[in-house]
Amino acid sequence: MRILDRYIFKSVLSIFSLCLSIFLSLYIIIDIFSYLEDILKQHVGINTLVRYYIIYMPVIFVQVAPFCCLLATLYTFARLNRDNEIIAMRSSGLNIFDITKTIIIFGFMISMVVFWVNDRFVPHALVLNQKIKYQMDTRPKKGQEKEKETITNLSMYGLRNRLFFVNKFSPSINTMEGIIILEQDENQNITRKIVANKGVYSSKGWTFYQTITYDFDINGQVKYEPRYSDEELVPIPEGPEEFLAQRQSPEIMTISQLNDYLWKLSKSGAINVVKRLKVDLYQRYTAPLLSLIIVLLGIPFSFKMRKRATGVSSLGISIILAFLYYVLNAMSIALGKGEVLMPFLAASLSHIIALSFSLYMIFTLP
Repeated sequence: MRILDRYIFKSVLSIFSLCLSIFLSLYIIIDIFSYLEDILKQHVGINTLVRYYIIYMPVIFVQVAPFCCLLATLYTFARLNRDNEIIAMRSSGLNIFDITKTIIIFGFMISMVVFWVNDRFVPHALVLNQKIKYQMDTRPKKGQEKEKETITNLSMYGLRNRLFFVNKFSPSINTMEGIIILEQDENQNITRKIVANKGVYSSKGWTFYQTITYDFDINGQVKYEPRYSDEELVPIPEGPEEFLAQRQSPEIMTISQLNDYLWKLSKSGAINVVKRLKVDLYQRYTAPLLSLIIVLLGIPFSFKMRKRATGVSSLGISIILAFLYYVLNAMSIALGKGEVLMPFLAASLSHIIALSFSLYMIFTLP
């Protein structure tokens, strides 16, 4: 590594680390004061709070890392420009890429770290934090036992073109109540409907109680007399784990889990739901690239910043650029989930626009 590259890298890394530590601290302080009344009311211990925020660190890192990259880029090159070091570098024959390649590589490295943290740690951290928050919100009083967790109004797209609707699911005892199962053909026409009062899972599978089965023809009319059974072993490949996973939002699934879920949904013919979830999946791949793109976006602005405009201007421009990007990204995601844009285009549109604009600004630098 050249002396110049080490010099720029040291500056970028120090400012990035400083910004990251400040933002992490501010996030925790603001969050604690926001829930201070509830924390005191529930008598939440220091150990629980420390554990809660340590687990939440990956989530905060993923959210603030791009902003830290932008601030580091703007401040570093604005300072170099203020001290006329950029002019000296250009006079020695270095082009824009020679000067900025270190910070571009740094942005790429941060993007890869964000991708890894976002897939490996963030889903697990969100699940653990939900559990800790639930424990803090529902601390049992003395002499009282905490009620066993139940999930209500559960819906699920399963294998073999089945749609499940469950009024109440108790994972601790593997029991469902108020069950409706709709079986469909490839054209999403309902071929069978199973209604059951209760379902219990055992080593043999799902046993349903007080079931009524309806068979439908291609026109949606009941073909035969409905069949009633007091107890019936229903061949359903999904176990309690699959039903339990349905309460998870895409944010708390890893990429492999989300891919697996999409595969199951595609087998059920749930085309609209699959398209919306594909936007979430593609966003998991494209969102980490923001750190690299925002570095490229910050380079032309930092080169144009003049003397006495280093600190405050860096912060101001960072806020404006971040705000514009997040507005554009939210709009494209909304258009994707509204099926106006293709899923991949919706997840990458804001990145394409920001990347194109940044490259245009870089190539037009004097």
